[in-house]
Amino acid sequence: MDGNGRWARARGLPRTAGHNRGAEAVRRTVKAAIEAGVRYLTLFGFSSENWKRPASEIDDLMGLLRHYLKREIEEFHKNGIRLNVIGDRNRLGADIVELIANAERRTASNQRLNLTIALSYGSRDEIVAAAQRAMQAALDGKLKPEQLNEQNFSQFLLTADMPDPDLLIRTSGEKRISNFLLWQCAYAEFVFLERQWPDFDANDFNGAIQEYLGRTRRYGGAG
Repeated sequence: MDGNGRWARARGLPRTAGHNRGAEAVRRTVKAAIEAGVRYLTLFGFSSENWKRPASEIDDLMGLLRHYLKREIEEFHKNGIRLNVIGDRNRLGADIVELIANAERRTASNQRLNLTIALSYGSRDEIVAAAQRAMQAALDGKLKPEQLNEQNFSQFLLTADMPDPDLLIRTSGEKRISNFLLWQCAYAEFVFLERQWPDFDANDFNGAIQEYLGRTRRYGGAG
């Protein structure tokens, strides 16, 4: 979800204004996903690399996250949305960790949309941690090294209970993955949009889906 800062700068506004408008785009996208019948939606909210940003901007983002977790969860629950958060929670504030846990518990039984938000997330870190868990399973006698394969390795990832993405959408003209779901996106279709995230709407979402539907997915085969 790129372009919040650039959107604000182009309008002579502080970056926080871009992040606030970005939160509105999240609401629009969640609604569009439900209306389109999408069952799994994953949003890259804050990367492990984003901790390098100025402390004031991080504080603003964490404040927005707190607000979101407090104000949106009942709406999520009412609309049948299950919330799941992946990433390193050790770097998040204790109150945010508690809000996340409460939100996950509150929405755990919902099935209309599985909404995953990646916070303090980096895919390389995730893969290393998964390898460590697989090694520990081998040391504990639960898994023989020769038994490790793509399918059971995926069970050590943070996305073990989710299908791999079919479609990855990136906004603001950026054309890279940026350490997001590297393992899981091995066969995802990519759509890159020039539109900045604060302006992203249902038309953009549905347009990306239509582009995806027009492609042929061969998974290395002949089709």
